Amino acid sequence: MPAVKRITLLRHAKAQPPAGEVADRDRPLNDRGRQDAPRMGRRLVAAGIRPSLIVTSPATRALQTARLVAREIGYPLEFLQREPDLYLASPQEMLQVIARQDNSFSDILLCGHNPGITELANQLTGAAIDNVPTCGMVVIEAEITSWSRLGAGARLSLFDSPKAHALQGLRGD
Repeated sequence: MPAVKRITLLRHAKAQPPAGEVADRDRPLNDRGRQDAPRMGRRLVAAGIRPSLIVTSPATRALQTARLVAREIGYPLEFLQREPDLYLASPQEMLQVIARQDNSFSDILLCGHNPGITELANQLTGAAIDNVPTCGMVVIEAEITSWSRLGAGARLSLFDSPKAHALQGLRGD
């Protein structure tokens, strides 16, 4: 019987808008992004989710998000894996990155960009998520033994974002 593997798709937190000479890849988080990322890390912990591997786009905003979340969940920053192929990746490119991961990891967090994050979440789960907002996370479980087998038919176990809690008046945790 296949084991359950869990992938958490995390969209980077809110970044500075494009401006002047700053390349898109180099845009840093803004104040809200620096506040939201640790909050989402705490929500992962509260949900009992502690990834054994974090893989992130090398874009500054994604890398900063991944580091802030990693600190909150007690993940060693030196093991954070930067994956160039995740920068503005399509769902297929993200699946290729996931498929390359060691099967000994049963719980992976992937930090990247839209529209790929939203599209991959919908593709894997059959959900109809309009948009994963900045710093939103989609936790997906699949009964597979190999990451290369991840595909449609996986189960959406959690969809959360800072905006969801702001609407409920819970922004400050």
